[in-house]
Amino acid sequence: MHYPTDVSLLWDAMRCLLRETGRAAKRHAVGGWRQWRHLSHEVRRLFNGVRSTRRAKRHPARVEGYLARCDALVERAAATLDTLRERGAGEPTCQSIAGWIAHARRQMDQVERRLVRGETIPHEEKVFSIFEEHTRWVSKGKAGTPVELGVPVALIEDQHQFVLHHQILWQGEDVDVAVPLVREAQELYPELRACSFDRGFHSPANRMRLDTLLDLNALPKPGRLSRVDQQREEAESFLAARRAHPGVESAINGLEHRGLDRVRSHGADGFARTVALSVLAGNLHRLGLLLQKRERKRGRRVA
Repeated sequence: MHYPTDVSLLWDAMRCLLRETGRAAKRHAVGGWRQWRHLSHEVRRLFNGVRSTRRAKRHPARVEGYLARCDALVERAAATLDTLRERGAGEPTCQSIAGWIAHARRQMDQVERRLVRGETIPHEEKVFSIFEEHTRWVSKGKAGTPVELGVPVALIEDQHQFVLHHQILWQGEDVDVAVPLVREAQELYPELRACSFDRGFHSPANRMRLDTLLDLNALPKPGRLSRVDQQREEAESFLAARRAHPGVESAINGLEHRGLDRVRSHGADGFARTVALSVLAGNLHRLGLLLQKRERKRGRRVA
């Protein structure tokens, strides 16, 4: 992963397209791609001239030249793809080349709209990685980390610091998964009757639904509190749940130390698998700590 811009994502798509097409053309004796490495260096030089938004806006001709060269190579690759299919190239190879062509065309459109026409690209149209398309732009307002690239994961931890359940947020935000997360956890652990949440999970609808699911719903309300909300959050049971809540941060840190700081598996399936294995590793580590603590206690009794 690198910091995504439409210009750099276009370069990613072009270098992969040129490499894949050049190698496939050589295997199937298709002409026109003997110098695919030279073409890749040429596109790289054009990309370096516009990789900075400030530089690109000062030199619009460079942007147009970068787009024109990319467009010509994409059209050549599309024509070559038809020839490769005629000569019996494997379907995985053809699908891969077609995918890079689609990525390149989308990014060319966005670069032209943003840098040539001066448009603002809607967030829902943006892609933040052409290699891991499930990647999301996560902005949680943390000090020193304004933006993270990845996929949010919501989890429930019990009083013994075991992760009971987790859910990957491929779409939506925390507020969208609060109720489903609790319901799924209660299907696994019916004795779950109290839960404390981050403020990001709050909505009036979530509060009403969670009140019916839980005996103690410690869901704090963000912003200014009414007198009724203030009395609710000053109740002793609510305060006790909130005092225990910071322990979840240690669970998050523990999962990051067990594979979630940087996911090295590819694809959405690889991401989900890594999350599940990290949760398993964290729970096994916690179990080991409890067993060690019990053995030390037994040793002190014998002594």
